[in-house]
Amino acid sequence: MKSLAVLPAAFAIVLLSGCGADPAPAAAPAPSSPAAASASAGTPCGEVAGLQGAKNKVVAHGKTDCAEATQVLTDYFTKLTPAEAASPQGPGPVVIGAWTCGSGPNDPVTSCSTEDERQIEATRS
Repeated sequence: MKSLAVLPAAFAIVLLSGCGADPAPAAAPAPSSPAAASASAGTPCGEVAGLQGAKNKVVAHGKTDCAEATQVLTDYFTKLTPAEAASPQGPGPVVIGAWTCGSGPNDPVTSCSTEDERQIEATRS
């Protein structure tokens, strides 16, 4: 009977020895916060005057620098006619050099892009 009394203790030792043998699995990465996502979404470039002097916050994406983004959007708002701005389909598309800019009806965001996938946007403040 003494051998049966040892059995539970031996079983416990076997179970516990396995706990420290393998390294713990790596923790799953924490989901990114909305603030982190928006920080990597583009580079803030200041403001430009839009239609009727409205302020627009400029954001450059990818390989576009702020000087180019600001100039393209300034040119877009200067070139945009009142008829284009009032279009039921939204303003644009308006071509500014390699860029094509526009937005949807009543959309506070104007987006511009190039064929090589550079992007900028302006959001009414």
